[in-house]
Amino acid sequence: MKTFSATPRDIEQRWFIVDADGMVLGRLAAEVARIIRGKHKPIFTPHMDTGDNVIVINASKVKVTGRKAEQKEYFSHTGYMGHEKFTPFATMLAKHPERIIEKAVHGMLPKTALGRQVLRRKLRVYATAEHPHAAQQPTPLSFNKPALRSAGDKASEK
Repeated sequence: MKTFSATPRDIEQRWFIVDADGMVLGRLAAEVARIIRGKHKPIFTPHMDTGDNVIVINASKVKVTGRKAEQKEYFSHTGYMGHEKFTPFATMLAKHPERIIEKAVHGMLPKTALGRQVLRRKLRVYATAEHPHAAQQPTPLSFNKPALRSAGDKASEK
């Protein structure tokens, strides 16, 4: 039996839409990365772009667990020595909520030319529920939304 390797004519790309309202950032990013990479398909080939297009709406309503809302920071560098910038999660959520999901998904993709291509071409993130991709007729995609628990809830279960 020979190993199957996908060719461009084998690849069929679909469109999915995900509502990020109330979802946990890391779990959402992991599922989106899996879909845009194509790992959910039986024809997945690591060196080919077999993934589907994903539209993420309501990025401004994404949640984080634990104390990440106060502690998480995003790093950027201006190019000059000592000119690092650290942006808190709350500021990034208020100003650029799309970038939060884009950076989380980017962290879960391979750091290669194919990973950059997949991120740029297949992921579209919008802060609100409106998007310009109605003509593509995206299929709604839902993941199991785990309930956010506080530290007090964990102690009461024991």
